[in-house]
Amino acid sequence: MTDRKFEQSLEKLGAFEVSSKMLGLAKNNERHNSFLNAGRGNPNWINTRARLAFARFISFGVEESQRTTDEGDLAGYTTLDGIAGRFTAFLDEKNQTDAFLSQALEYCVQKLGMNEDVVVKEFTDAIIANNYPVPSRFLVKLEQIVNTYLQEKLYGGVDIAKQTTLFATEGGTAAIVYIFESLRRNHLIKEGDKIAINTPIFTPYLQIPHLTMYSMAEIDLCATEENDWHMKTEELDKLLDPSIKAFFLVNPSNPGARALGQPELDKIKEIASKRKDLIIITDDVYGTFVNGFQTVYAVAPYNTLLVYSYSKLYGATGWRVGTIAVNKKNVFDDLIAAMPEATQKEFDENYSIVTNEPRKLPFIERLTADSRSIGLYHTSGLSTPQQAMMALFSLTSLIAGKNDPYIESSKKIVADRYSTLMSTLGITEDNERTNSKYYCLIDIYKLARKRYDADFETWLRTKFEEIDFLLRLSEEEGVVLMEGVGFGASPGTLRVSQANLPDESYEILGERILQLLAEYHVEFSSKEEIKE
Repeated sequence: MTDRKFEQSLEKLGAFEVSSKMLGLAKNNERHNSFLNAGRGNPNWINTRARLAFARFISFGVEESQRTTDEGDLAGYTTLDGIAGRFTAFLDEKNQTDAFLSQALEYCVQKLGMNEDVVVKEFTDAIIANNYPVPSRFLVKLEQIVNTYLQEKLYGGVDIAKQTTLFATEGGTAAIVYIFESLRRNHLIKEGDKIAINTPIFTPYLQIPHLTMYSMAEIDLCATEENDWHMKTEELDKLLDPSIKAFFLVNPSNPGARALGQPELDKIKEIASKRKDLIIITDDVYGTFVNGFQTVYAVAPYNTLLVYSYSKLYGATGWRVGTIAVNKKNVFDDLIAAMPEATQKEFDENYSIVTNEPRKLPFIERLTADSRSIGLYHTSGLSTPQQAMMALFSLTSLIAGKNDPYIESSKKIVADRYSTLMSTLGITEDNERTNSKYYCLIDIYKLARKRYDADFETWLRTKFEEIDFLLRLSEEEGVVLMEGVGFGASPGTLRVSQANLPDESYEILGERILQLLAEYHVEFSSKEEIKE
């Protein structure tokens, strides 16, 4: 049994670090229960169509390279002229994967207006990875495909794809790191500046501002359980304060799983029209799990930088594929242009090694350069196979249309698991449209009151460290969850991922939570009897 001193030491760690500490306890749990880790958000399903298409493209790329040189394991280079015809001849229309690739080429030509030889050549070279990413930021045709996907899935009917520029990154994680670094390097956020954060939120957004190199003053825009994890629109009025330089949010939220509704989007649009200098960073990785989702970028494109990752929807956390999107007319470029001459000279010195006109270098290109410490700008950028994978994921959905069966199936998986867990715990389901159901937060104190009484809830709150229930769940029941406090949620909340366990495990998970709660109640009851 863990002691109180150990528990207090864990509370100083981040939520993911605490979770990793509990893995060993859970795997060697006292009851020899099956190990259930619902802490991480890694999905236990994958998209097969794009992966099989990727494999077929590798085969074509090798054959195409062998046309110029073929000496054992050594092949040559690809050639542009007639490559689309050779690709079509390579495909077998009776093969389901090849039929998809044929549809993908037709979509690129007919819907996106691409030259068939150019797009096949770009895909082929990207997948066999025979060159650096050129341009570094994103391959031209692949960027257009990904941009079209974002338009269809995230922009909510607002037509801004042609005004949007993308930078391909190693998933959303790298995007977050690059953004903070470039904001700092370009003096858009400085030491001591105020930033607003919509909590509860993915832990790095809470941790990074507290690092020494940033030292930013955080303003909390809190979404609460009492308000169904919605942020109150009046909270957003805090953003009218000109001392707040930036607003960071995850939408739908992690771990609250709630997307912004129309009232919040309308409010942000109104505020952005008044605060032309406000920087907004929105991380929309879970957006496709919400029906009728619309990103903040669509309502405030001038102010907003969008982060998106393919990892959760397409079961691609190992691929590390994501992107940053920014409008061609944006607050970042305008704020930089308005900085004093002394600052401009500093930027001139920094970026003059990559361009003869550093003052004309857009922020999105600065992001790309900064990601490789500027000096390695010429070899920066996401690996080309990763870029191709993103484009293939995108094409599977673009070809499928508005009600993509794959996306609908993914949403159903997490929704069914959420329903099972809530039913087992005796908690009313939240079936509001904006609930992605990818995660849920369980308030142990509230559950204690519901199943027993207020006295037991009070005893549980005061008798134990906040992390005690979480640790005992690992140590005794073999279950790993994450504490909500590490995400900025209220004490006593546990984050459950509906993505990474088999369907049947969520009933077992609920039963083990109730079993442990019952054991606490037995202890509580025995103490009460002694008092009497």
